[in-house]
Amino acid sequence: MPTRTSLPLPDDVRKSLQRLDEEGSAEEEHVKEKLKLVQDFLHADAQDQLTSLEEKMKSSEISKEVYISKVKALLGKELHLENGSHVDDAEKNGKTNGFSNGSHKDEHDEDVTMSVQEEEEESFKSPTASKGKGGRRSKANSDTKKSPASTRVTRNSGKQPTILSMFTKVQKRKSEDLNGEAVNGQNEPKKDDDVEESREEKRLKVESDENAAPEESKSDIAKPVSAVKTPPPKCQDCRQYLDDSDLKFFQGDPDNALDEPEMLTDERLSLFDSNEDGFESYEDLPQHKITNFSVYDKRGHLCPFDSGLIEKNVELYFSCVVKPIYDDNPCMDGGVPAKKLGPINAWWITGFDGGEKALIGFTTAFADYILMQPSEEYAPIFALMQEKIYMSKIVVEFLQKNPDATYEDLLNKIETTVPPAGLNFNCFTEDTLLRHAQFVVEQVESYDEAGDSDEQPIIVTPCMRDLIKLAGVTLGKRRAARRQAIRHPTKIEKDSKGPTKATTTKLVYQIFDAFFSDQIEQNDKESAMKRQRCGVCEVCQSPDCGKCAACKDMIKFGGSGKSKQACKQRRCPNLAVKEAEDDENIEEEDVPVEKPKKVPHAKRKKQTQCKLTWIGESIHTEGKKQYYRKVSLNDELLEVGDCVSVSSEDPSIPLYLARITSMWEDNNGKMFHAHWFLRGIDTVLGETSDPLELVIVDECEDMLLNYVQGKVNVMYKAPSNNWFMEGGMDVDLKVIEDDGKSFFYQFWYDTEYARFEMPPKTSPSEECKFKFCGSCVRIKEREENDKPHVFEPLENEDHDTKALYAMACFKGEQFRVGDSVYLPPEAFNFSVKPASPVKRSHRKDDVDEDLYPEYYRKSSDYIKGSNLDAPEPFRVGRIKEIFCHRRSNGKPDMSDVKLRLYKFYRPENTHKGVKASYHTDINQLYWSDEEVTVNMGDVLGRCQVEYAEDLNESIQDYSSVGPDRFYFLEAYSAKAKSFEDPPNHARSTVHKGKGKGKGKGKGKGKASAAQEQLDSQPQPKPKVPKYRTLDVFSGCGGLSEGFHQAGISETLWAIEMWEPAAQAFRLNNPGTTVFTEDCNVLLKLVMSGEKTNSLGQKLPQKGDVEMLCGGPPCQGFSGMNRFNSRTYSKFKNSLVVSYLSYCDYYRPKFFLLENVRNFVSFKNSMVLKLTLRCLVRMGYQCTFGVLQAGQYGVAQTRRRAIILAAAPGEKLPRYPEPLHVFAPRACSLSVVVGEKRYVSNVTRGNGGIYRTITVRDTMSDLPEIRNGAAALEISYNGEPQSWFQRQIRGTQYQPILRDHICKDMSALVEGRMRYIPLAPGSDWRDLPNIEVRLKDGTLTKKLRYTHHDKKNGRSGTGALRGVCTCAGGKPCDPADRQFNTLIPWCLPHTGNRHNHWAGLYGRLEWDGFFSTTVTNPEPMGKQGRVLHPEQHRVVSVRECARSQGFPDTYRFFGNILDKHRQVQSGIRILLLIPEKFMWLQLLQRG
Repeated sequence: MPTRTSLPLPDDVRKSLQRLDEEGSAEEEHVKEKLKLVQDFLHADAQDQLTSLEEKMKSSEISKEVYISKVKALLGKELHLENGSHVDDAEKNGKTNGFSNGSHKDEHDEDVTMSVQEEEEESFKSPTASKGKGGRRSKANSDTKKSPASTRVTRNSGKQPTILSMFTKVQKRKSEDLNGEAVNGQNEPKKDDDVEESREEKRLKVESDENAAPEESKSDIAKPVSAVKTPPPKCQDCRQYLDDSDLKFFQGDPDNALDEPEMLTDERLSLFDSNEDGFESYEDLPQHKITNFSVYDKRGHLCPFDSGLIEKNVELYFSCVVKPIYDDNPCMDGGVPAKKLGPINAWWITGFDGGEKALIGFTTAFADYILMQPSEEYAPIFALMQEKIYMSKIVVEFLQKNPDATYEDLLNKIETTVPPAGLNFNCFTEDTLLRHAQFVVEQVESYDEAGDSDEQPIIVTPCMRDLIKLAGVTLGKRRAARRQAIRHPTKIEKDSKGPTKATTTKLVYQIFDAFFSDQIEQNDKESAMKRQRCGVCEVCQSPDCGKCAACKDMIKFGGSGKSKQACKQRRCPNLAVKEAEDDENIEEEDVPVEKPKKVPHAKRKKQTQCKLTWIGESIHTEGKKQYYRKVSLNDELLEVGDCVSVSSEDPSIPLYLARITSMWEDNNGKMFHAHWFLRGIDTVLGETSDPLELVIVDECEDMLLNYVQGKVNVMYKAPSNNWFMEGGMDVDLKVIEDDGKSFFYQFWYDTEYARFEMPPKTSPSEECKFKFCGSCVRIKEREENDKPHVFEPLENEDHDTKALYAMACFKGEQFRVGDSVYLPPEAFNFSVKPASPVKRSHRKDDVDEDLYPEYYRKSSDYIKGSNLDAPEPFRVGRIKEIFCHRRSNGKPDMSDVKLRLYKFYRPENTHKGVKASYHTDINQLYWSDEEVTVNMGDVLGRCQVEYAEDLNESIQDYSSVGPDRFYFLEAYSAKAKSFEDPPNHARSTVHKGKGKGKGKGKGKGKASAAQEQLDSQPQPKPKVPKYRTLDVFSGCGGLSEGFHQAGISETLWAIEMWEPAAQAFRLNNPGTTVFTEDCNVLLKLVMSGEKTNSLGQKLPQKGDVEMLCGGPPCQGFSGMNRFNSRTYSKFKNSLVVSYLSYCDYYRPKFFLLENVRNFVSFKNSMVLKLTLRCLVRMGYQCTFGVLQAGQYGVAQTRRRAIILAAAPGEKLPRYPEPLHVFAPRACSLSVVVGEKRYVSNVTRGNGGIYRTITVRDTMSDLPEIRNGAAALEISYNGEPQSWFQRQIRGTQYQPILRDHICKDMSALVEGRMRYIPLAPGSDWRDLPNIEVRLKDGTLTKKLRYTHHDKKNGRSGTGALRGVCTCAGGKPCDPADRQFNTLIPWCLPHTGNRHNHWAGLYGRLEWDGFFSTTVTNPEPMGKQGRVLHPEQHRVVSVRECARSQGFPDTYRFFGNILDKHRQVQSGIRILLLIPEKFMWLQLLQRG
């Protein structure tokens, strides 16, 4: 910055100014008179500032007092320049305002006091000797004690000097010994910093000069580009921007204010007489209280003391009224006014005095001061300090009691907490939390340090991890530098209650105990060996403390070295957070994987030397094969049906086990056919399985008898006749004794889908008993099933080139001429090319980078929540002909079956395009006479398409029977682009199978006739008994609602601990008994024989519950990386274990466990394995799968893990096929367990019979509301517009719309939402960097870009892009934080590390889908895309409920956040509500 010239003031003006100062008139008059005198001589920029200040005062933006003080400061600056001393303007400005203006001394006084002032100022620039070698530092460096006076900064002199002695030495603080070692130790690092800063400024200036020159030369040819922009100047001391309107100056001290030593000897503060002996008796520094205080730097800028300035040796002073330690009254009466106390050596916090408020204090070289009430001008700055301390208390208390809370849950807690009276703020917002995030996280770290080593640290909770990422918090700052001697502010009572101990049945308990007793010891050893550090953070680099229990056990500190625990002061927070993060971030592919082909692994076996002799004659001869029933192997008798072991080539692999299904001799020698068993460890159960349990699999092979090692016993463990009543009894976990040769099996196992089912009943006919293999039969059946076969040739229809048929069979289904079929989208195209949505880039090229500085981050065209990549639904066609081409010899080629089809158009396939599909039913088609020939092998299934006028029932009744039912009302002509009545051949009866030829199929006549009769009649809805159901962890009843609508269950009992959700369940299910209790307590009551609970509610008894459903929360163990003794005990007490015990006790016919997708991956899938292991041991058939809600008719991506189980004798349900196409990125549903990838049983992959349901389908009919809308009941104001809306509103006329209410966001958040554009893909990166007047009257600030961004460089206009020192690769500087900006500072701060925070403050897209619904829609939460597509608000409760599939008639209970939480936790298979009939096929009895 060039040095400004001094003001050219005439002599008469100078004399007038001098006279004015001597008169000492009132401040306002004084400033006005001074302004009149010098106004014409001021520099141009000062004149501009004056004009601006006048305008602000006229528009009431600033008060008259503020105007006077700012003008006074401005004049002070200008007049000091006039005096000719060209030092830093800001410094002079500070000196003038802070230390001179307070008392206007006479001219002759100045000469007298000059030398003293100089000495004092000089002494302020160097620390006092009493600071010792280390200089000023935070008090945590020394041992922390309880009282505020206990922790002292180290000093050179061992003895505390007296106040009087200090007083006499004040003039000599500049002496040599002070400027010796201590000063050098202090100032050298500071100099380095200053040099570095000045270098950076020079570099920026050089860059700007270099860049500016070429730009200027280009200006006449190219588009003009402005010169490179440099950051605005900052104060070298307090790091505040000098041009910031919020920068305030200390307004000076009263005339009677005393210096610190003089003040300390004032009799009003003394508990003793003013003699030296009294003060000598102090062991520590004296303590006083201060009120009406202001803290400022040496330039007079008011500044916070908690932003790291003191730790960086910046000199801060304070002026105040000092009161004795015993005086609790914050008023100034009876106090001693004091000026320029300090510099502050340390600041500290001590516990909450009686609960809410913390005590904060300063330490100077002379005394300790406890803060009471700030001055009016300092109050806003101090309020932030109180705010952050109180905020950390809320956070630690909340997370200590709710370790599984999400970031949104914490925001809910913060926003609903009313601050205690007496603090200068009235509410908390997300901005408050992000502003204080670094401090809050440090408090959490500090709290964790104080905890036991086996406690899970709060720092790894999901909520803290999200906060750390979003706010860009630095973990593991050196404790000494960060604690500011905080004597922990959050005096929190530990929640000793914890979760209630899980109530378990004996069987479930034994399984967990047996497995973990082996595992824990091994894992504890592993974790001790594998314990690592990040090595980067300051915690890792600090030495062991030598004082904690872990250090005392170390050999180097004289301990035994047995515990191998890390020093408590050196627990790496980065590593803990990373481990928790890794555990939850399951790797997922962007696109669904192809289903793996089923290839049995070849078993590498070893031949043995053995003696083989046939016993008895051969029982059958077939070609060269002679079959036998018995053989002697090394004198051991083996018969057909016996089980044998076979050695592997690899000695580490256990023996293979197989059943002999036949034996023969041929040219290869003595052979047998082995039907293999699979050991439990080779199934999905892995190491959790019973070592003696086998499963039957469909794998078999022929092999030589000399591979057999010996005979083994394999018994079938059939379920007992009293199986349903055996739950909860004391059972021996061992099924059979382990003699090395005995095994058992219960199930047949599908290796592809991980399904445990009852062994199939396939009995051989008498003639082939000697060579019957069930595995061969089933494999052959499947192969035949997968090939098309034709029947009933139409002989009278004569064709030279093709043979026609009336019927074909494929994949277990019959297809006749006139039937309709599904085909993949690529099977045929349409004549019309509709104006489908083009994949257009949503990026704009001509963006004003200064106005939209974050827009450059939108480099990808991918929009989260977009349906642009969604595939088309299946094609539908009606079979006109079934035929095979004739070979040259005239015979038909039956291996290649073809279909001739009529094409059906969907509404979106016509010239009207996608918009046409929005208003029509999703099962409405248009007939066309266009024909196409396809391969029968491409057919994906059969469906029914009827002309609506021919139906005997309403379209709604017809459609409600099943998903595969379509109708048409019109035909479509692609040539004419017109809709017309369908032709007669489309309307006539569809079953023309016999046609003119009346040809007969081979032996199919009666069956076909019966089938035809069946097809021609309307099929009645299948009658399924309603199962008596218990819904555990029921929430508001989403899961039960799904089953009720499917007509398969009747929920008689529900358990829900959270009162608002339980009330909502009661509202919607008045006939259900809802228990608002801990499920463990209820199970304990039932197991002990109680019939009712304490409220007199009747408890379900054994045999009452036919279906059990629920989604146990995974609290306590979801964020922990491996099992050890601590995490095991948490899992053992988890609600998953309680829920399995419910299943074991009640033994329902069907069991369903629903959970988050990652349930199947927690702890290397150990949670999944143990869950399945328990079910298998109970005797349940079971399987698991992952489903995507968006594929079943809701506009939301939500993947859920679902475990299904069926009792012996019931049919284990299969997962329903997807109904709707959905975005491929969201349909990665395979699961890797161990080293094997499993898929659920669906065959259609990512295909679907219907189009995707969109946000528009879901909520375009809902009336417009504003931010904070709270009317619980309003009118719909219109008819439903889409098929989904007609379904969700229900058949009954319902004029009242409930719960269309949305959260009232803070003024700042609402301001941001208003500036998010309406275009698809818009989010925070589209925000302009402008000042905005908010609804509460406050004005936002522009975000300042002050640092070079190493990754992103500069903008096209040369502007900087970094908002923190970390952008250039240095550690974060707390002084860089900015608040109250339209663009949230934290997002560009951490955007480079987190995919640019794509989607935060994101709008939903009308043609897209919702992200997974969360408990509390927050624009900066985990699912940031929560803004309405067109309105400036977050989504309403009803909009979220619809995205989950809740009908509009469904009621919720409580306040708005309670309702959001009920909706979020209510999906529980609500994904299947819109297509309720899927559960009919899913749960029908076998």
